[in-house]
Amino acid sequence: MRYLPALLIFAALPTFAEGLSGEQVYNSTCVECHGTGKDKAPIFGNKKTWGKLVREGLDDLVPAALGGIRKMPAKGGNPSLSDLEVARGVVYLANAGGGKFAEPSEKEAARWRAKADKKKP
Repeated sequence: MRYLPALLIFAALPTFAEGLSGEQVYNSTCVECHGTGKDKAPIFGNKKTWGKLVREGLDDLVPAALGGIRKMPAKGGNPSLSDLEVARGVVYLANAGGGKFAEPSEKEAARWRAKADKKKP
């Protein structure tokens, strides 16, 4: 039996700094409402519903997800998510609904956090 060096084994695991992918965020948090339309949440993959939201763009969508909107709590009710993970989840949802957004950066997540914080009462 051959043993792989420990470095190779750990290299395949995501580092803590990388965090969750958009799909992982969706499956762990967003699916509860966006998978079913609970509380009138736009349903995952529904291009008709997501079309208007996609046109609004990430500068509106991500701050709304970070701070909460209508019946959706901040970060979808999962405060353990980082701002970047939330942004990744939003991009994943929006792209499934017809968007063509790129993977968000830490810098963009920080900008969207600032925008979300300005909207707080």
